[in-house]
Amino acid sequence: MRKFGTWMMIAAVFGIVFSAQPRPVEAQKAYFDAFVAKYENVAEEAKAKKCAVCHGKQKKMRSDYAKALEEALGEKKVKDKDKINAALDEVAEMENGDGDKYGDLLADGKLPAPYSE
Repeated sequence: MRKFGTWMMIAAVFGIVFSAQPRPVEAQKAYFDAFVAKYENVAEEAKAKKCAVCHGKQKKMRSDYAKALEEALGEKKVKDKDKINAALDEVAEMENGDGDKYGDLLADGKLPAPYSE
């Protein structure tokens, strides 16, 4: 009986350890690559900021632009370039918090507002 209890304890520890693994983030390289290709006038600044274009210090922190893109995509981990570009076009027509369209902002060479609480 004592061996059974030991094995149960080991199994419980392994279960806790493996269930506590970090979940993958939704940041996708395909999204960033499509963004940089579509908005060449902000590409250099976007490349310098990398993930911070859409995320805060932690990947779970997403800007309003990132949330709008997620909504436009309609599903997670989209890999189809046409769907990503269509979502970028849809978000470009949406208004940011200041009442300006994201597309106009990007055309003026400005990145969307970063993540804020």
